[in-house]
Amino acid sequence: MIYIDTGPFLARFIARDQYHRRAAAAWKKLGERRESCFTSNLVFNETFTLLARRTRYDFAAGRARLLLSSKALTILRSTGEDEFDAVELFRKFADQGVSFTDCVSFVLMRKQRLTRAFSFDRHYEQAGFEIWP
Repeated sequence: MIYIDTGPFLARFIARDQYHRRAAAAWKKLGERRESCFTSNLVFNETFTLLARRTRYDFAAGRARLLLSSKALTILRSTGEDEFDAVELFRKFADQGVSFTDCVSFVLMRKQRLTRAFSFDRHYEQAGFEIWP
């Protein structure tokens, strides 16, 4: 089981992204393994917004439809309590410049007992998770 962060989604769809080749190889491995994949609606919020800004809105909307309809992804949604817990992490990691979306992701990952993140963001490792690949 693995949690997927914003970076790998962006790198998958943007050929000029610095992590594109690495992400493409990792996505292929993930497909071959048929692992259970998780992400969150907040990660999708970041992904679709940044994808639209870096490409075109119609392209981003097409990828959004594709990802939202995927049977391979479980989309986790935070509760008010999860977000309140994330605020504490946001405060705790303030000196590291962590995003609120990442803090919510950390809370959701712990809640689901996920230990690995497909991410290019060192904050996951700093929060005690294994970064993959």
